[in-house]
Amino acid sequence: MGTGTADQADTPEWVGLPGGLLSMRRLLLVGWTLSLTAATAVAAGMLAGTAWAALGAFWLGVLAWGWVLLGRNWRSWRYAERADDLLISRGVLWREQTVVPYGRMQLVEVTSGPLERRFGLASVQLHTAAAATDARIPGLVPAEAERLRDRLTALGEARSAGL
Repeated sequence: MGTGTADQADTPEWVGLPGGLLSMRRLLLVGWTLSLTAATAVAAGMLAGTAWAALGAFWLGVLAWGWVLLGRNWRSWRYAERADDLLISRGVLWREQTVVPYGRMQLVEVTSGPLERRFGLASVQLHTAAAATDARIPGLVPAEAERLRDRLTALGEARSAGL
């Protein structure tokens, strides 16, 4: 009697993060590693001789490694809105999936620091009665963050009204 509709309804529709978060994090990585490269090369060159200035290249290796890791981490973040809860999945080596029931949400806030605003990003912070289930979705476009906040708030009020 299975028509396959129940299987489709059980499968969440995952939404990934926009590319602005990855761009912001990579720009920070480049800024810090190039600064450390220059500082290490100058300090080693002045203290131990010009040949030792090549130690600054270590930070270029960190840059290449960090570039790849940031991309993998960014791709691992996703969220899905289901009928009764919100799923948030993240992590590359240690995968973590958080389930936040709408009826348990006490506060949903949208935050955006100076750097996030510069890149046109915002984060959604979810607070529940149990601190262990608080969750955060970083790097959203502000319009999506506000839409998600409004939807989660409405669903939270509807689910908690019966308690």
